[in-house]
Amino acid sequence: METSNQEQEQKLQPNREHKSSVFSLLFSDPDVLRELYSAIEGVNLSPDTPISINTLTDALIKGKINDISFLIDNRLIVLIEHQSTINDNMPLRILRYFVEILERIINMNKMFNRKQIKIPRPEFIVLYNGENPYPEKSTLRLSDAFMDVERLVSESKTSLELVVQVYNINHGYNKEILQKSETLNGYSLLIDKIREYQKTGLTLAKSIELAVKYCKP
Repeated sequence: METSNQEQEQKLQPNREHKSSVFSLLFSDPDVLRELYSAIEGVNLSPDTPISINTLTDALIKGKINDISFLIDNRLIVLIEHQSTINDNMPLRILRYFVEILERIINMNKMFNRKQIKIPRPEFIVLYNGENPYPEKSTLRLSDAFMDVERLVSESKTSLELVVQVYNINHGYNKEILQKSETLNGYSLLIDKIREYQKTGLTLAKSIELAVKYCKP
């Protein structure tokens, strides 16, 4: 049976979640993650530094945030690509996500043993590529949401904290990081060109096609 015209058109429709798709494809590779993490942290990781990816599919925000979680050098990194306005509730969302990751990577039943369970040191990184204006780098803290935050500041203490580092990876921002990560730089340029072509009135499909051709070496 021949495919109907409608079905053919559906097959030709571009992926409107193209940024998430490309991000997942690129940054699910251990070598690329080493490159990216080295660029962000300003370190030089050995090519044989082991990486274990343990991403929880759609665990954070049901398709609205593209996230990758991985273990590297005794650290647990939660890397999130964010395409819209940064939400002040991000630290709270990541706190929940972090607990879910711990439940996956350690035996929670051992919490009741006397011997202390060792866990990897967490780091939380958000890569922002939305179209709304945003600074090159910002820090979000869970403590900013505490109801008695004024007293917290005056006493300079808290029993619980979670810090999220946000980096603007739109083309033209954080040039030092992008220069150190060829993959991230290419991704940033690709998204920038897609937007540029769309603003001329081209369809998303045509914009993606031209952007890919532009970015090919």
